[in-house]
Amino acid sequence: MVKMKLDEQIPALGAQLLDTNLPLSTRYRVLFTLKGIGGDEAVKAISAVFEDESELLKHESAYVLGQMQNMLAVDTLKAILRDQNQAPVVRHESGEALAALGRFDLVDILDEFAKDECVDVAETCEIGAKRLRHFHDPANLFTKALPSVYSSVDPTPACDDAPVDELVARMMNYELDLFDRYTALFALRNKGSDDSILAICKGFADTTSVLFRHEIAYVLGQIQSSVSAPALTVVLENAAEHPMVRHEAAEALGSVASPDVLKTLEAFKKDDKRIVAESCVVALDMYEYENSGNFQYANGVETAQTVSA
Repeated sequence: MVKMKLDEQIPALGAQLLDTNLPLSTRYRVLFTLKGIGGDEAVKAISAVFEDESELLKHESAYVLGQMQNMLAVDTLKAILRDQNQAPVVRHESGEALAALGRFDLVDILDEFAKDECVDVAETCEIGAKRLRHFHDPANLFTKALPSVYSSVDPTPACDDAPVDELVARMMNYELDLFDRYTALFALRNKGSDDSILAICKGFADTTSVLFRHEIAYVLGQIQSSVSAPALTVVLENAAEHPMVRHEAAEALGSVASPDVLKTLEAFKKDDKRIVAESCVVALDMYEYENSGNFQYANGVETAQTVSA
């Protein structure tokens, strides 16, 4: 037996990603394995998933394509954003991914869909267009923001550092546009203190934007602090909350992976909203990983790494 080169494993991994007979948690790990390998062939393999029935997997695939920073994904992401038959949560993530790619000519399609009938898509594209204009303006090269310890390509930059109370006031100021509110959110994330985490949790009280509350949950999942577990649990348990927010809260709880979240995730893995139920299944797998001591979550390569000599 000989080990295969990583890029030689992409066809097998791509097949696993599309295999609906595999558990969704396994396909999720395969997706992030492909992200880790990177390159054009990995982008092509991920781009084939958008005919799948799982909105969650397609949403996460769009996210990954943006994070990979490979321009080969542009046409796929544009097509998904334009496709009214795709779920709003998938279209929104495609718009955000296009903005993450950072190419200024993509501002045109984002401006176009900033007027979309779906509010979540429109808000995403409005933020994305402002992101591109911000980063292509030489005046924004210098910042007093705290450096980020996170490797993610974020929807907005963090604003200049300030005391927690000032940042949370900006984050919750409904008179500001979402781009500006997001900058305060990411500044709070970068602080990383318990006070800043509790301040971020206040964002769930927002009444103006599903997209904003969803981003609160996403950021708390990045931070992975048990301090946020009570607030995330309340969101997941609230059947009246939008599924896009609840699903992100479930995934965040899986990343937090404190013992108290296990019962909650188990309780909602059969939720009547499929994207919430699937997120709990994936979150339980994340929980298992976080508590396993294993080195790598994206271990899909282990099932496709050997061939006969």
